Amino acid sequence: MNYDIADPSLAEAGARRIAWAGRRMEVLATVRERFRKERPLEGHVVAACLHVTAETANLMLALRDGGAEPVLCASNPLSTQDDVAAALVAEGISVFAIRGEDSDTYYKHIHAALDHAPAVTMDDGADLATILHTERRDLEVIGSTEETTTGVIRLRAMAADGTLRVPVVAVNDSATKHLFDNHFGTGQSSLDGIIRASNILLAGQTVVVVGYGDCGRGVAARADGMGAKVVVVEVDPIRALEAAMTGYQVMTADDAAAVGDVFITVTGNKHVLRRRHFERMKDGVILANAGHFDIEIELDALRQMAVERRLVRDNLEEFELEDGRRILVAAEGRLVNLGAAEGHPADVMDMSFTNQALAAEWLVKNRNDLEPRIYTLPEEIDREVASIKLARLGGGLEQLTDEQRAYLASWQEGTS
Repeated sequence: MNYDIADPSLAEAGARRIAWAGRRMEVLATVRERFRKERPLEGHVVAACLHVTAETANLMLALRDGGAEPVLCASNPLSTQDDVAAALVAEGISVFAIRGEDSDTYYKHIHAALDHAPAVTMDDGADLATILHTERRDLEVIGSTEETTTGVIRLRAMAADGTLRVPVVAVNDSATKHLFDNHFGTGQSSLDGIIRASNILLAGQTVVVVGYGDCGRGVAARADGMGAKVVVVEVDPIRALEAAMTGYQVMTADDAAAVGDVFITVTGNKHVLRRRHFERMKDGVILANAGHFDIEIELDALRQMAVERRLVRDNLEEFELEDGRRILVAAEGRLVNLGAAEGHPADVMDMSFTNQALAAEWLVKNRNDLEPRIYTLPEEIDREVASIKLARLGGGLEQLTDEQRAYLASWQEGTS
């Protein structure tokens, strides 16, 4: 085993954090118990480029119990929990992640993970898959999994270009991922990060949500629930209409720039807030990003506009402009929920990481029948995950009668 982490002595604290998260991840625990018995990943190296958090650690332990040799590197320089990394190393798992690592170290760690010659790779943003398809074409893998909307977009672009050379399971497209992780997880954890970084009261503030996909809907709903006035910026007319009919104001980014107090980007796109918007913003606005990469806010333009920069709180940098206005950026424009807080609650990551574990098993089991394209996990797996989670929440599932099944499968019976 080899590794590169900040401080191995943090292992005990990390183990406590992992155990606490594990208590809230009962679906993954159910799969992990089966993995211990069946060992479906026996002999396979699984290299994962994910956020190095307590929730991810439980996934790594489940993969190990399934017979895999897991290797973990960070998918974001600011999301790594150094004590969790230390605890995993103490468990015998190779980890390459240091909170705050620079870009060179980040990519060095990706290469270190790939040096283990994985059979399966797991991604959160498709950086690992991209390196696999560019600089490390010498490696042959059974397949990959992808956790995020942003990563799936990148991989679909690779498939459209004809450059995708491995089968990929778009875990993000599973209903028990995007309908829960993206909506409920991002909605809560993004606001948690902003509040931790700034300690502002959201009630009465105008919160501008840029992007109204699954993540944006969750952010808007939580901001609304905390008493904020919500403005939505969207390029898709159907999503924009949905936001308007939900009760939010819908504006262009230019118009929203002049009225917003807090701006949260959740688009997966580049420079959705840029110089023209900074020029219209009020003094003291806070900018935060809940999309995957730190490109949604055009930080280079803001740096050029600033006459002075200062760190006013942990994870909150102030840019003073020539006219005296101040614009604050949370978590360096990286994922605010992980850069300034602890990411999604374990309760919701439970389903997402169960899907990741089952996707790895599915890839290994079906490796001889898969082509280099994007796959979605079979619906029965999605339903199994949902059923287990519902039961753990104390919910009961109604069952169709034989009469109802027959009616749904027929066409003869109509209006009487």
